[in-house]
Parts: sequence; structure tokens; C-alpha cells
Amino acid sequence: MPSGGPRRPRLACGRRHSLGVLLDGAVAAAGDGPAGECDVHGWRDVVAVAAGNVHPARNTCRSHSLGLRSDGTVLATGWDADGQCQVGHWREVVAVAAGWRRSVALLADGRVLAAGRTAEGACEVVSWREVVAVAAGDWHTVGVRADGTAVATGVDRFGQCAVQDWRGVVDVVAGYLHTVGLRGDGTVVPAGRSDAGACDVGGWSDVVAVAAGSHHTVALTADGRVRATGADDHGQCATSGWRDVVDVAAGAAHTLGLRADGTVLTAGDDSDGQCAVAGWATRVSGPGSARPDQLPG
Repeated sequence: MPSGGPRRPRLACGRRHSLGVLLDGAVAAAGDGPAGECDVHGWRDVVAVAAGNVHPARNTCRSHSLGLRSDGTVLATGWDADGQCQVGHWREVVAVAAGWRRSVALLADGRVLAAGRTAEGACEVVSWREVVAVAAGDWHTVGVRADGTAVATGVDRFGQCAVQDWRGVVDVVAGYLHTVGLRGDGTVVPAGRSDAGACDVGGWSDVVAVAAGSHHTVALTADGRVRATGADDHGQCATSGWRDVVDVAAGAAHTLGLRADGTVLTAGDDSDGQCAVAGWATRVSGPGSARPDQLPG
């Protein structure tokens, strides 16, 4: 992992909402929040955010949001039908991830906690040790160990948990039915369902950060450009013209990019206002930001 520890995203995308950490540690939200997933206006001292997804095959539009505070505690709001927001007792957390009806936390000692839906086994992380990065897909949870190997649990119908042979991995992201790992040499390795092209990342290089939407994958390169592959039915992969980007996030069908000047770029589905982030300009990050692993917090 980068010397600063686990990557702490300052942007997060769900299916119908987006989150951004502001310079003062507050959090901004955009989009539809029928379950309260956008009720983050009172949050303070936040250093990273995560947005739960809405399962595309389920008749629901509800999700949840997580905020990691600088003191290692976690805030949660939104849909809590499976207890995915019952995280108030968590301590010494260094990274968070949110999936469908599930919250995941990486602790400072390398252990992992999970809260929420247990039916598919995606919360079975209690035995994990020496983990340095975590990701939550819709049905599965993935972790990267300090030795560069990976571990996964949950539904593996399309091979999205087939990460046991990965080596040299420093970060990981998970979508609906696919998983993507970032290697220390800047290359990317995929696993899972590839019919939409979300796993077509074999030729990518110089990558410093990755993000996974439901059916697309996004990569930030060292020169501040953004690549994307996979489903593009809403234009969520239209990122080729982006420049000076320092962080990326991917939702079900939209993509966000944080520029070094603090402005936020958007692509894809805005049917619920999840791309209405113009008011976040110059507030999410400041000039001089470089790579995602060098962001404040």
C-alpha cells in the first residue's frame, strides 16, 4: 500500500446518490435519498466516505452512506433493514466500504468488521488478518493482505471471488459481479463477470487508483487522466477528456472525478441528481493535491 496507509476516498457513488468530503471535514451529498442516505449535513471531522449500492434486481431504491471520522469512528445514515448502519460502536477504523445492505471496516490492526446482510456470506470476514485494503461489492467482500495477496467471501457465481492467485496487489474495488485489483506496478487484474467489458483492463498501466461501478471500471493514471471500460449506456465511461484528476469514484451508472483544483467532474446517469455536484467546486480538495494516496486524512 502507499506509505500513507489505506486509500481514503473523498468521493463516493451509490446507485442514486453521491458523496464528497469537504475541506473542513463536512460531507456534501447529491441525488435521491428516500431512506436518508443523503442526510449527512451534520457530519464533521470526516476523512473518507462510502456509498451503499442499490441492487439492480431488487425493487428498492434505498441505500446507505458511511463516513470515516479522523478519530477512527464511523458514521452511518440511510437504509438499515439488515443492520448495515449499526456501526456506532466501531473503533480504530482506518478504511470503510459499503455494498448492498452491508458495511465493512478495516481496523488499524489489520482485522476486518462487517455489519448487515449475512445470507450470502459476504459478512464472513471475522477470520481475516493482516488486511490493508477492503472493498464491498453487491454480493461479495474482498480484502488485500499486507503480503499482496487477496481474500474474498460471498457469492462467487461469476468468479468474482476468484482472487486467490493474485500477487503484488495493493488495492481492490468491487462492483456488482466483478472485482478489480490494483498492483503495485500500476497494472490492473480483474475477476468475475466480463460480458459488459468491465474486466477489459488487461492493457492498463501507470494506474494509481481504481473504482468499480455496477458494470463498469474506472482507473486514474499517474498523469491525472482517467480510463473507463464496461457498460456505457448512460455515458458513464465518457472520461477520456478528463485531466488533472486526483481521485475517482464509480456508482451504478455514473462516474465522478476530483480535480486538483477541487472541482468535480461527472459522467453518466443523472436521473436522480446524483451528478448535481457543481456546488462542491473548490470545497472537496485544494490546489496542490497530487495522487489519491496523498490526499489529506
